[in-house]
Amino acid sequence: MTAASTPKGERRRQALVVAAAELLVEGGFEAVRHRAVAERAGLPLASTTYYFSSLDDLIGAAVEHESRQELAAGRARLEELADQPRSTDAVIELLLDMLLGRDSRDGGAEAVLLRYERLVGSPRRPYLAPLMRELGAELHELLAEIFARSGVEVGRERLLELIALVDGTVVNALIESDPDPRGAARRMLRAQLG
Repeated sequence: MTAASTPKGERRRQALVVAAAELLVEGGFEAVRHRAVAERAGLPLASTTYYFSSLDDLIGAAVEHESRQELAAGRARLEELADQPRSTDAVIELLLDMLLGRDSRDGGAEAVLLRYERLVGSPRRPYLAPLMRELGAELHELLAEIFARSGVEVGRERLLELIALVDGTVVNALIESDPDPRGAARRMLRAQLG
């Protein structure tokens, strides 16, 4: 048994992952650095290279942790939903929560911008590609279930179109410095689903 596989080692490794995930959400990929992660976790700098083979390994763990947290929150929310028809606005808000994050509800572009920077920046990190495909498939399944439980029939192609509509609208809103990219996406979805 190595020190990394002991309960204390697992706690330290997890603390580093959580710290890296927090930095990722707050500042994007560039914020995840060995020193910043160690400081955030309250651990020695050497622990980042002891528990992770590279910065890429640590970033991958942070991306997976944050994404799994978001998916778990979405699944928990789904479990609270009774199978019943919902208003178009309620379905749109559920969809936007999953695609843009609940932090986007308060308006403002910063949380959405950081989320899209992570998404757009991940292709520059080929080691993330398999993980991003896996997480994307899980998100699509979750969204399809949200629509189904809400009494809204959408096939796979239509779901992908709606996601692309949100993504395109958000990117354009960010380019235009729209202070409320979620609001822009909401308006486009209402036009499509209303």
